[in-house]
Amino acid sequence: MTTPSFQHLTIETLERWLENDTLLTLVDIRDSMSFHAGHIPGSRHLSNDSVPTLFETAPRQQPLVVVCYHGHSSQQAAAWLAGQGFAEVYSLDGGFTEWEYRLPARVERSGS
Repeated sequence: MTTPSFQHLTIETLERWLENDTLLTLVDIRDSMSFHAGHIPGSRHLSNDSVPTLFETAPRQQPLVVVCYHGHSSQQAAAWLAGQGFAEVYSLDGGFTEWEYRLPARVERSGS
């Protein structure tokens, strides 16, 4: 039996996918306050409470990208989501911190 796995995703690749309107599900597992202070456009906050909604609405064959603060916690979440039947799961290397540092104009903030 093989363990479901995830792949690492670079910021450059995610930026290209977003620019090309690639169909994907983008989830941010940081705490709610951090998410609302700034997040990658198109992402949705994923918490223990919102996991059932993700399972009901996200296409299982569409790429699923998990974002955390620095790209560490997202690996564990991505591995778990791969085990839940998502076919193509990614952990964003560098996380939101690196995204915000490199692409500050591509951060959505509350009220902006």
